[in-house]
Amino acid sequence: MKTKYVKEFFFFPDICIMCGIFLVSISFLIPSLATIGTWIAFAIGMATYAAAEYFTHRFLFHIRTPKNPFLLKIIKRLHYDHHVNPDDLHLLFLPLWYSLPNFAIAGTIAYFITSSLVMANAFIAGMILFLLFYEWKHYAAHRPITPISPWGRWMKKVHLWHHYKNENYWYGVTNPVFDLALGTFQDHKNVKLSQTARNLEQRDYKKLDL
Repeated sequence: MKTKYVKEFFFFPDICIMCGIFLVSISFLIPSLATIGTWIAFAIGMATYAAAEYFTHRFLFHIRTPKNPFLLKIIKRLHYDHHVNPDDLHLLFLPLWYSLPNFAIAGTIAYFITSSLVMANAFIAGMILFLLFYEWKHYAAHRPITPISPWGRWMKKVHLWHHYKNENYWYGVTNPVFDLALGTFQDHKNVKLSQTARNLEQRDYKKLDL
């Protein structure tokens, strides 16, 4: 793997800031790392983001084209434009104005459930770590990078099917678990080529290939 791609990823402003927030979050957790509850909250945070990866991608980012111009502008930046230009670096990553409020809400909910700032922080740290993992896998799928592992190379291929074969399948970027469980993983040979995979705004909802 070329060093320039690692630098390009970590020095992209949104990623750099999220890495900084993660390090700050972890630094506050250091006194509590010997507590099993901290690790459980951290793992739950990772699992929560793994689920959000699929459900957000499928049900929010592929939402029916909004008629409201403001909502359309938002969803275009979050995802529609990424399908138009899949390899555009500035469209690969989730913007901070989307991620940070979501983490704040998730952290607030975690605090009200646990009544513990440590547990809430551990939960958010887990979410942020999985976000960074997701962003790297997504970045690698769209850049001229050959993943080291066979699993990584396969997941890259699966994600590119979503972009270039049919946008109604293969929503998972880091793993296919939810696709397999919810029927959106198919052998690409059995899926018809979609004419709107590169233009989600033009989808005909009466003829979706599902």
